[in-house]
Parts: sequence; structure tokens; C-alpha cells
Amino acid sequence: MRSLFLKQLIVYLAFFISPLAAQEVDLIIKGGHVIDPKNGIDAVMDVSIDEGKILAVAEDLGSDAFQVIDATGTYVVPGLIDLHGHNFFGTEADHYLSNSYTALPPDGFTFRAGVTTIVDAGGAGWRNFKTFKNQTIDHSRTRVLAFLNIVGSGMAGGAIEQNLADMDAKLTALEAKANPDYVVGIKVAHYMGPEWMPVEQAVKAGEMAGIPVMVDFGGNEPALSIETLFFDKLRPGDIFTHCFANVGRREPVVDPTTRKVRPFVFEAQKRGIIMDIGHGGGSFLWDQAIPALEQGLKPNTISTDLHTGSMNGGMKDMANVMSKCLYLGMSMPEIIMASTWKPAQVINRPELGHITPGAEADVAVLRVVDGDFGYIDTKGWKVMGTQKIICELTLREGRVVWDLNGMSRPQWEK
Repeated sequence: MRSLFLKQLIVYLAFFISPLAAQEVDLIIKGGHVIDPKNGIDAVMDVSIDEGKILAVAEDLGSDAFQVIDATGTYVVPGLIDLHGHNFFGTEADHYLSNSYTALPPDGFTFRAGVTTIVDAGGAGWRNFKTFKNQTIDHSRTRVLAFLNIVGSGMAGGAIEQNLADMDAKLTALEAKANPDYVVGIKVAHYMGPEWMPVEQAVKAGEMAGIPVMVDFGGNEPALSIETLFFDKLRPGDIFTHCFANVGRREPVVDPTTRKVRPFVFEAQKRGIIMDIGHGGGSFLWDQAIPALEQGLKPNTISTDLHTGSMNGGMKDMANVMSKCLYLGMSMPEIIMASTWKPAQVINRPELGHITPGAEADVAVLRVVDGDFGYIDTKGWKVMGTQKIICELTLREGRVVWDLNGMSRPQWEK
């Protein structure tokens, strides 16, 4: 069998030698508007795929393929990366998002929204990561990665997440370093109290393992300063998720009284603090998002905080959160960047988030449809939009794993 490199060479030489020189490939997606931020592509092009890898991206790759998919009128983009999900599902009662009923098996909720990679945000800690790997990661077609919780027992809710004695930077870093193929960061979340120790231990673990920290800031009365968090505690490249939340006993990025973005937030983003949406069931408000975008504070990354509560509330899925960003005035190239190449860079996975020849063929085919669409925030307020992003087709390693309207299938003949 010809190597992938040789097939790539043949495809390119075919343009200069003869159409007969082209080797039939597995799949060509034709005529879609390709957006690939890593490679600076924003134009109508074809994408060919062979042996699970991207073979070529060019204006006209012909039709010499085992399968040809007409993508006219759609956007063809790298498989989406959801930077904040909860997938450590299981059957432990009262364990919130750690081996529990509230988390979700990924394959049922990723592909239909164009997501081919999801990062579990702190469901497991060093004590139970192996269970998560054996139970979920090893049995999912979706690529599942993880932020390891600084709490050894993971995101089990209640008193378990308040246990300062179970926040061990060394043991967390050791588990992360033992699983570099899967653990891409450290998570600190939900701590209620005046102590900075949870954040400090998470950053220490991140430093020891050479990976970023994601912060779902806890709560206290009075609220801890996010300016201190951004400039004194976190490092450039660390992630502030739920950036458009306004939760009790936490300081929001937009001052609710003045409706102005706190000036230091812009400086923090310039410093390299990643503003991540992390929509969730309680962490996305129009009162925050609309003035933030109007004043120029755009999220670096788009993510869902996927779990049973969020998917059945205003969040719904990744495509719906991206549609909200379209309503907020972000362009499609900006939205795709924040859903593909930027999160890949944030988690130090440069092999993901693009459709460079030779890369794994994770691809999403999206359509922007016109109409009247209601978008709900996590307090129940609705805005009406005129456009919606839907996922028509998802490929994982070159294979169709989601096809909304059968665009990859032949027409039935009596």
C-alpha cells in the first residue's frame, strides 16, 4: 500500500502532469468554504482524506475518490475542541461530576455538534483518574482529554471539594506526568472560602507538570479579587473559565453597576490569561456577554461546560454556544479559531485543531442557517437571533460519525 506521503505527492503532481496520475483516495469533501485558522485558509476549497489523514487542501482536487461529498454552501473546518466538558459519568450517588449521573458519556453529545475532542474539566483527581481512563477515555471514539482536579477525589461536590487537606500539588503533578497522553492541565473549582491555597496548589502542580491551570473561581464574602487572581496567582496561558458568569460571592468581569468591563481584565487578557466561555448551567449571562463584546472583550476559547444540567438548559451544545457568539458579533473565522486552533494551543496539543496535510482527519461540516432563533442565558433571559450554526457532518479519523441530513449517503432508488 502506498504511504500517505506518496499519495500526497501524487495528488500534487497530478495537477502538473496528468489527471490520470491521480491515485484514487478514500474521500473528497468538495466545494465547502474551508476555514483553517492555523494555516490561514478562509476560502472555498476541496479537502481530500485518505487512510484517516488529511491528504490535501486545494481549490480543485477533482473527483477521483471512493467517496465524494458535496459541501457547497457549508463551512468545512477542523474538528471542534470543547475545552470544558464533564464526561466522568458513572453510577455513584451524590458525586456530582465525578463518576456520577450528572456527567455524560462523550460520544452521545459531541459528534452531533462537530466536536471531535473534549476535555473533561476536573471530574477526576489523582485518586480516581485511572477509573476515569478505564471507564470513559478508553471506550470513547471522541478524543477525551482531561484537566486533573487539584482535589484528589475529583469534582464530587459538597464537602469533598472543600477539603484543603486533599489538595496535594505533588501527587497531582505526579499523576499528570504519568499520563501525558491524556492529562493536559490542572483544574481548581468550587472552593468556598477566603484561602488562596486551592489556586496556589493548582498552579504549583501545573508548574511541576508543565501544563496550564483552569480556574472555576469559587466564592467568598467578601468576594476574592479577580485582579489578584489574574496578576498575582495565575501565569500567562492559564485559563479563566466561566468568563461571562455573574455568580454570587464572585467578582464578575463586567461591573454590574456601571456595565463596564473592569479595565484590568483587558490587561490580564493581554498578559496571556485565557478567557474561556465555559457556558454551563449557571455561568453565561447576556448582562455580562453583551457589554463585554461591545467593549471589545472577546473570549479566547469557546466551550460548553457540558453536563446534564447545561445541555437541557440554555447551553444545549457546542454549536449553540458558537451561535451565541455569532449573535454577539464574532465572525465565523473568529469563532472557528476559538473552537479549534486556539484551544489546541492552550492545551499544548499542536497536532490538533487544523487540517494540515498529514494531520488526523477530524473534520466538521457546519452550516449557517437564517431564521428566527431564541438564545437563552443561564438566568432564563432570551435574545432573538437571525442566524444559527448547525453541524451537518462530523468526521473522526476520516470516518463519518455524524450525518444530520445524509449528505455522505447515496440517494435511495426504488
